[in-house]
Amino acid sequence: MKQSRQLLFICLSFLRSRWLALRMSWRTLCVCSAFMVWAAVAETHAPSAEQSLTQQWLAAQTQQMAVENLRLDVEVGALDPRLRLAPCNRVEPYVPPGNRLWGRTRVGLRCVEGATRWNVFLPVTVRAWGSAWVIKGRVASGTVLGPDDAMLAEVDWAANDSPVLATQDQWLGLTTTRPLETGQALRRNMVKASQVFAAGAEVRVRAMGRGFVVTTSAQALSAGVVGQSARVRTTNGNILTGIVQPDRSVGVTL
Repeated sequence: MKQSRQLLFICLSFLRSRWLALRMSWRTLCVCSAFMVWAAVAETHAPSAEQSLTQQWLAAQTQQMAVENLRLDVEVGALDPRLRLAPCNRVEPYVPPGNRLWGRTRVGLRCVEGATRWNVFLPVTVRAWGSAWVIKGRVASGTVLGPDDAMLAEVDWAANDSPVLATQDQWLGLTTTRPLETGQALRRNMVKASQVFAAGAEVRVRAMGRGFVVTTSAQALSAGVVGQSARVRTTNGNILTGIVQPDRSVGVTL
């Protein structure tokens, strides 16, 4: 009986030690695996020397090109991980021909002091946040924009190559060239001058001279497009050329 108890105790001790060893091994394996994953992620997200250099260079460049009332934000991408660049004593960033530091672009990096000269390109995104006019609701193509069609909001001016229409007088009374969606920033390529009268229509002419303004009626000899010149014939037969205004009048400077 005593021997049986001793044998049982030995067996239990053995099983317990094996269980603890197995448990410790499992914990160690989990910790090591977690550490390896963390190290891999950290290495993936850690900025490379090329990225750090480009970030510093871009900070100086964007500070020089800072536009009033615009907040610049720069995001530097990564090189192709398959690239294996030779050691270089001095790397020089530059803007490639045909590119500019605006929107989605790229920055060149070239080795100017090293045993092996190389030249690579790094993707870069430059955002310029500022106030601009955005569409309130859906607007169909061919719509003449009125004051209730847009409102001020913060947008990325650099999201598109076409310039933003920052002031209301730049788009008020113009015609949309495409359907516009809610929240879309108004840009130059989205609008065109509106035709406010056709040839043969009766229009008002405001003739302005030094110290006087004369208003009279006339007949349009050409279509009237806002901001462009048009020819008119007055009631006494005079033919004048003036600039078409949003209110369908023609301004003539004498």
